[in-house]
Amino acid sequence: MTALSVLDLSPIVEGSNASQSLANSLDLARHAEQLGYKRYWLAEHHNIPGIASAATAVVIAHVAGGTKTIRVGAGGIMLPNHAPLVIAEQFGTLAALHPGRIDLGLGRAPGTDMGTARALRRNLEASDNFPQDVVELMGYFQPAEAGQRIQAVPGEGQKVPVWILGSSLYGAQLAAMLGLPYAFASHFAPAELDHALDIYRSRFQPSEQLDKPYVMLGLNVFAAPTDAEAKLLFTSLQQAFVNLRTGRPGRLPPPVEGYDQTLEPMAKTMLGQALSCAVVGSPETVRQGIDAFVRRTGADELMVTAQIFDHAARVRSFEILTEAHKSLSQAA
Repeated sequence: MTALSVLDLSPIVEGSNASQSLANSLDLARHAEQLGYKRYWLAEHHNIPGIASAATAVVIAHVAGGTKTIRVGAGGIMLPNHAPLVIAEQFGTLAALHPGRIDLGLGRAPGTDMGTARALRRNLEASDNFPQDVVELMGYFQPAEAGQRIQAVPGEGQKVPVWILGSSLYGAQLAAMLGLPYAFASHFAPAELDHALDIYRSRFQPSEQLDKPYVMLGLNVFAAPTDAEAKLLFTSLQQAFVNLRTGRPGRLPPPVEGYDQTLEPMAKTMLGQALSCAVVGSPETVRQGIDAFVRRTGADELMVTAQIFDHAARVRSFEILTEAHKSLSQAA
């Protein structure tokens, strides 16, 4: 049965702050661990007022330190923002602190706007070197060879699992070539999903880390006792997405009744495309929705995200999803 995992952007909601968001992330991770989710990933985004996970390795340490068994990782680290050696040291340290529990997902986008990318001292041509940087980074996790002058300490010999993230065909090709697991950002950029999966699976070359293709797909799941309640919760993400795409990023807004009726046609079309990989509804609606999505894509794992304003409702959404997933397993 398809595994379930959590992608957390540590949302900062209107009227709250980053401290509360990070406390909520740890609380949700503990619930996810109890519910049996496989992994809990956090993502690198910069200069977005509604996301508290910019210092991703630090937040991973916070979550891993407060949990016991669930895998914790990055979904992802935007590698062109960093020197590979620095990331190897960070994740080598995390792996030394939490053996066998740390994942490293790598992306090539900046995770922000171009002005902020420059403020990060990012070489704006670094994306062109992404494949070489991935290989260099993976090398630091291998056992050091005699006479090796540069080592990641901690990091050397840790063999931290590396994933390639993507929303285009580029990442699919690279993950296939390197024989790495592939995570597709279908939760916000689903346009190339089917083509990317075909390329990854057809071109996959086995590696030391992985002997056959392994696909994890991002999916928005907003679950509540009724379809109407879930659709209301979903309006927070819809508002945040419209605000971001129109140059007005802010904190995650509260739900709004009848929000879709206020949208301009262009905004409605944009949301329909960007958030098409979303399952929103009651337990039965969610059960049918995730079953259909997995049957269509053949996903090995779902990386579920839920930008829900109320933390208790967010936790409940993941509980409902767990129950729906179990019912599918029992029916299989």
